[in-house]
Amino acid sequence: MNDQATSFRPGNAGAVTLHYILDPLCGWCYAVAPLIQAAHESLPIRLHAGGMMAGPNRRPVTPQLRQMVEQHDRRIARLSGQPFGEAYRDGLLCDQSAVFDSEPPITAMLAADEIDGRGLDLLARMQTAHYVEGRRISDPTVLRTVALDIGLDGSAFDAAYAPQQGEPTKAHIRASRERLARVDGAGFPTLVLEREGRYEVMDIMGYLGQPSAWLSRLAAVSRSNS
Repeated sequence: MNDQATSFRPGNAGAVTLHYILDPLCGWCYAVAPLIQAAHESLPIRLHAGGMMAGPNRRPVTPQLRQMVEQHDRRIARLSGQPFGEAYRDGLLCDQSAVFDSEPPITAMLAADEIDGRGLDLLARMQTAHYVEGRRISDPTVLRTVALDIGLDGSAFDAAYAPQQGEPTKAHIRASRERLARVDGAGFPTLVLEREGRYEVMDIMGYLGQPSAWLSRLAAVSRSNS
């Protein structure tokens, strides 16, 4: 781990937390995934999922949705280097029986966090399952499988998932959107660095494909707030 990363560890520089306002089905959240993982090696990250495609915004896969999504995907691949699999491009995005619904994967994230603080790990695995493997991460059966993939116990996941369904997940989405509004966030992803009661929105999109520069920026902001 480099010096930039260790310089803002909570044990070294006070209580620092990175708040990540996201959606599991947001392509730009997939674009920043390597930057989030790099930051996670140095400081705690709290997840706030905003339900971009939840409730009335859930979307069936249609040719119109495919066209819109592919435009973003091409930019994401060019700017971030993140891969998009054939099973996603030519499979899931062509499957008009599929529905994009953010609520089940958000419930799964909450369950993983409840079990062992593994929400971020599950998010990363769900993003790969969706964008590379072309799997339906709005399907609870698929979600259970990807939870097993990261080493969670199946029975423990089931027990944590069930009580998070419905109103608890909806309440989390509402709280996440309220947080996004409070910081004047532009949408998903929004990153907010918290230290000792102070908050600063971070421009993570300017660091796509540049994890070292991103870590340096986080360290510099942490030092400036000390």
